[in-house]
Amino acid sequence: MQALTKIDSSRQREILEILLHHGWDFMRQTLTIGKAVGSDADNENRVDVPPPEILRSILVDLGPVYVKLGQLLSTRPDLLPLEYIEALSELQSNVPPIDWREIEAILIEQLAQPPADIFSQIDIQPVAAGSIAQTHRAILKDGRIVAIKVQRPGIDRLVTRDIAMIKQIAKLLSSTDFGKRYDLVALAAEFSTALQSELDFTQEARYTEALRQNLQAGKWFDTTKIMVPQIDRQLSTQKVLVLEWLDGVPILAARLTGKNHDGDIAQERQALTVLCFRAFFQQYLVDGLFHADPHPGNLFYLDDGRVAVLDCGMMGRLDARTQSALVEMILAIVNSDAQRCAQITLQLAEPMGELNLSRLEWDYDRLLHKYNNISLQNMNASEAFAEILQAARRNNLRWPSNIGLFAKSLANLEGVGRQFNPEVNLFEEVRPLMNDMFQRQLFGDDPMQSLLRTGLELKNLSLQSPRQLAFLLDRFSSETLKLNLTIQNLDGIQNSIDDAANRRSFSTVVGSLIVGAAIVSANARTSELQLLSNVLFGAASILGLWLIVKIIRSGNLL
Repeated sequence: MQALTKIDSSRQREILEILLHHGWDFMRQTLTIGKAVGSDADNENRVDVPPPEILRSILVDLGPVYVKLGQLLSTRPDLLPLEYIEALSELQSNVPPIDWREIEAILIEQLAQPPADIFSQIDIQPVAAGSIAQTHRAILKDGRIVAIKVQRPGIDRLVTRDIAMIKQIAKLLSSTDFGKRYDLVALAAEFSTALQSELDFTQEARYTEALRQNLQAGKWFDTTKIMVPQIDRQLSTQKVLVLEWLDGVPILAARLTGKNHDGDIAQERQALTVLCFRAFFQQYLVDGLFHADPHPGNLFYLDDGRVAVLDCGMMGRLDARTQSALVEMILAIVNSDAQRCAQITLQLAEPMGELNLSRLEWDYDRLLHKYNNISLQNMNASEAFAEILQAARRNNLRWPSNIGLFAKSLANLEGVGRQFNPEVNLFEEVRPLMNDMFQRQLFGDDPMQSLLRTGLELKNLSLQSPRQLAFLLDRFSSETLKLNLTIQNLDGIQNSIDDAANRRSFSTVVGSLIVGAAIVSANARTSELQLLSNVLFGAASILGLWLIVKIIRSGNLL
């Protein structure tokens, strides 16, 4: 237990009992007796993840922080197989509401004025209760109806305690094959950062306002039909978020009546689906800031017919380079271009071991052929993209976390869209946007500005190139230019050259000895000169024989 001595022992026992109850014996042994998970024995360096349903039950029993961990893992199809992603996606924070007196104490602590001076009415029964916060309906003194999202008392201490435990477990398992394959230490740090940011409602307020502004500037959809609730920044704090109240229901519960007949209902469903798809693809491929959790509860159908995007606690970011790569990836998937998929993967993913490019292309080709005979209408885009991530992971490639968030967001979006309107197809809805996407990537939002910037860069290049060329030639002519070259396997080439030179030298010496011996022998008048001739012949014979043996042993006789 030395690795976990700093953690509350009662919490340790609670976790061990839950793990033991669900039968995950290796983890129980690791935590209780400090098993040497970094040993060389194969049976001591192997950890098996429990089945998806068991893992989900373990996280639920461990409490709200671990439920959040499971929800975070469900956003990483690049790390876990699809069956785990599906199981963890069903995790919901099923926690009882906090007593109103504790919530009121948080309001008194956080607000600049007493709640009675700000609100004319607050419903003490929450409209929603989660693991991090619960929400109440209230009316301000000026008559505006608002929603008050209040952080649960003590949740920050609970998060700090359980994050420390998770990091210790990750460190303990880091030397196992399992820990190395999933980089548990980095994953625990990522989870810690994500959860800590969820505890800061000022960041959620910034995300909400940014998403609201981006959607108001949409070009591919009617901006009056979709909205994000407005934040009251004067009343919002790190633990209290006050935002406008919206009357509506989750989009899957929307009762569309139509104007005259059922055809109008179908058309309305289609219009709402297209609206959501286009609004989210603007987030993915234009704005770069996207809502990472568009599950049915976060997409509301309002009483006035608009769609509202709620809860900006989990957001993702995509830079321009990644956006461009994702557009090309989507096209490559549609065209079953395995080679291009592999090239784009290498642009985005990080190798974590030996990489076999041909095997990666073969895996992609086999995967994409599965969709060859499927019409776009029946093709599940998010499933295809998730399988691409999985294939890369099996080939020792690690995707950045924002790609995992994008894949999860896309899967949620398409899942809601198919439930709301079974006839919808993501590829068909995105296809009309492709021209705009490529135009934006080529020219930006302002083509004239991009053209002028390109012209300026060409001008600078034309001015600098002659100077740089003249400088280079001057260096060559003055012999002051030094070139640093790194050539792989140069030592082997140098050794071969040295061997050849040595053999040439030995051959020259042997030949010289033979010629010298012949000259001395031809002019020998005394016994001393004849002896010298024999010595020279003997030395030449020995050296020649040694050189022949050396060449034969080297295998380079011919």
